[in-house]
Amino acid sequence: MSYLPEHATHAAALWSGLMILWMMVLAILVISRRRKHKVLFGDGGNAEMTTATRAFGNASEYSAPAIGALILLALLGIPAIWINGIGATLFVGRVIHAWGLLFLKGPSVGRLLGMVLTFAALIMAAGMLIVHSLI
Repeated sequence: MSYLPEHATHAAALWSGLMILWMMVLAILVISRRRKHKVLFGDGGNAEMTTATRAFGNASEYSAPAIGALILLALLGIPAIWINGIGATLFVGRVIHAWGLLFLKGPSVGRLLGMVLTFAALIMAAGMLIVHSLI
């Protein structure tokens, strides 16, 4: 028995919703660090603020096209298994990347693995969108 959605639109909704919630978690982290460090705008030259704002920025920069791609794949009739695979890879990649950025100093395995997973999923989604637009 699978706990993942079996319909493409439900799969796209699941992973899109999870990515939006993840961005909200990161936004709340930015807000809490702004209060902690009394920074109203930007990063105030504070390293914790820089990592928090970049973790949120990275998530939003990559999640927006990812959500769009998942929705388009569902509308094109791509099987839910593919959308679940791409969505899970994207979501896990974004969480691992943020973790590596927030909790490890400098270049880290978390950031690298998160980007590899994100890029792999986005490239797969882009390829599927292009191929299915031509057939």
